[in-house]
Amino acid sequence: MPPPAPPTVLVPSERAVVLLSCALSALGSGLLVATHALWPDLRSRARRLLLFLSLADLLSAASYFYGVLQDFAGPSWDCVLQGALSTFANTSSFFWTVAIALYLYLSIVHAARGPRTDRLLWVFHVVSWGVPLAITMAAVALKKIGYDASDVSVGWCWIDLEAEDRVLWMLLTGKLWEMLAYVTLPLLYLLVRKHINRAHEALSEYRPILSEAHRLPHHSSAADKKLVLIPLIFICLRVWSTVRFVLTLCGSPAVRAPVLVVLHGIGNTFQGGANCIMFVLCTRAVRTRLFSLCCCCCCSSQPPADSQAGPCEAPAPSKMGESQESSRTPEGLPST
Repeated sequence: MPPPAPPTVLVPSERAVVLLSCALSALGSGLLVATHALWPDLRSRARRLLLFLSLADLLSAASYFYGVLQDFAGPSWDCVLQGALSTFANTSSFFWTVAIALYLYLSIVHAARGPRTDRLLWVFHVVSWGVPLAITMAAVALKKIGYDASDVSVGWCWIDLEAEDRVLWMLLTGKLWEMLAYVTLPLLYLLVRKHINRAHEALSEYRPILSEAHRLPHHSSAADKKLVLIPLIFICLRVWSTVRFVLTLCGSPAVRAPVLVVLHGIGNTFQGGANCIMFVLCTRAVRTRLFSLCCCCCCSSQPPADSQAGPCEAPAPSKMGESQESSRTPEGLPST
């Protein structure tokens, strides 16, 4: 393998963009956790998995924020600590992302229900927390995590580029799982969507006799769009990290291109924000409740005389119509 390229120096504007991405991702992950805590009736199994993914993304964003803020110039104890936390959280995020796709595949295509899915959740916990923890502990014990001159990161610490077997540890601590996710996620979501399309075709001859209340064109369309967007957004965010990893292995000076550096920084840190956009802001059942909660908070801060006929008197966000619509959404999908 060629010697490492010269250090990638971060300019203040690049650091500011990545720090903003970290903050937005942490905010988005926190919002996903808050919606799970506020509304128990939305706690489906799929959203429970999304909760654990959000926790991993929250830890990842926080550790990356510290690393970019510090902009390490050399090895140090906090560099190793930050590198270990981000390695664990980032790898765990990969596993939980694939776990959600696998759960949707098994619950929708193979109709997995009941005790079987409960056992599956325990397997997801063991694998998605246990494997990243074991890899991270091994990397720390063997002193593989350290200063990387920002060539395979954007200011944070990861695998020490002076380690002889650095390529192996880069693969084990993230890149291997990242590249496997590039293949696994589109495949699983493609199979799920194919199954849903077949089910729609099988029911098409009965649709003319169904009442309007039992038709699901809007919800089916929204679910189909999310099934496409989930792997697409993941790949669009993560691919820049893979590009810089390959360029680093080749010893190419292009690894320091400002555009690649910024895209890598945003891609690695904004996963929590992207999940929030898809599963909070673009999910009507959650968005309606969240906006109603914000309106009520605004009303409560106003004098009583000003809020007598305000929006707080509108019906509660958990409407009967929404509950019925949610119940007609496939169980495996996290609401549309």
